[in-house]
Parts: sequence; C-alpha cells; structure tokens
Amino acid sequence: MSTQPFEQVLEVCRQTMAGVTADQLQNPSPCASWDVAGVINHMVGGQNFFRAGMEGTPPAEDDTNWSEGDFVAAFDAAGAQTLAAFQVEGAMQKTVSLPFGDMPGAGLMGLAMTDSFQHAWDLAKATGQSTDLAPELATALLAQSKQMIQENFRGPEGAPFGAQQECAEDACAADQLAAFLGRTV
Repeated sequence: MSTQPFEQVLEVCRQTMAGVTADQLQNPSPCASWDVAGVINHMVGGQNFFRAGMEGTPPAEDDTNWSEGDFVAAFDAAGAQTLAAFQVEGAMQKTVSLPFGDMPGAGLMGLAMTDSFQHAWDLAKATGQSTDLAPELATALLAQSKQMIQENFRGPEGAPFGAQQECAEDACAADQLAAFLGRTV
C-alpha cells in the first residue's frame, strides 16, 4: 500500500497551517472542543500519537503548546516521522495496538489521514481560508469514511464523531466530508 495519499494529507495540513496567523490562534473552530491553537496542538500531537502506535510504543504524555512556536515546523517534523513509520517494510500489514483497540497498520494510516485532513478543514474554516481542500483526496476520504464509520461511533461529547450534519449536494468534497464527520458546514 502506497503512502502517497498520506503524504498528500500532510501537504494539505502544512499549507493550511501556514495560512494561520498569530492573531487567529484564539478563533473558535468547528471542532467544538478546541480553538485554532487547540486544533494545531492536536494535529502535531496526533502525528506523534500515530507514529508511536506504528512503533509499538505508548503515546507520550505531551502538554507542549505547539501553537506558541513554529507550529508549521513542528508539524513537518512530526509528520515526517509518522510517514517514515508508515513506510517501514511490513508496516501496513502488522497489527497495531492502540488504547482503543487493535487494527492493521493500513487502518491506522487511514485513520491518520482522515483525522489530519479533517482538522486541516477545521483550521481553514476557522481562519477564513478556502475549505475546498484537495478535491480528489477529499472524495476518497469521504468514500472511505462512509464505509468505516459506524453509527455507534457517533454521539455526544467524547464520541469520536458527532451526528452527520446537513450539507448541500453541490458542496465541495471536503465540506461534504466535514458534514459527514459531524461538522456544521
């Protein structure tokens, strides 16, 4: 399995983060739990979590506020390490143990792609950037999400996903994905 789609997700995230200015860090985001700074911290920390999972190590407790520094560089470094972990021979086939269960490495890469891409959308929406992110990639992630996300994954605060939201049929694929994952578009 190729890591090219994950590499594309990393580039989408990088470009969106690069469009965030210091005066936007306290903006509310569509991800109800976090403001823009919180989304950035989750995105960098998420890469560290995915890498740790692939390496078979427990995720480190990390309360670093990445948004106070060069968060684009921090994301680039964490993303590069995660990409390298996904590229190890046999990584996609091995079983990865996470706090919420076991899955194949390919499944974790799919989760990492969707999570990272969705949070790039959150940043774009919160900072006035275009949410029409990588249309072909967004279409593929939407199709994958519709196959993988079961209704019992949705719920109130604490569930991985909120209830699916309404979205115009002619909305861009990234907006459709956001609505499917519970965001108000």
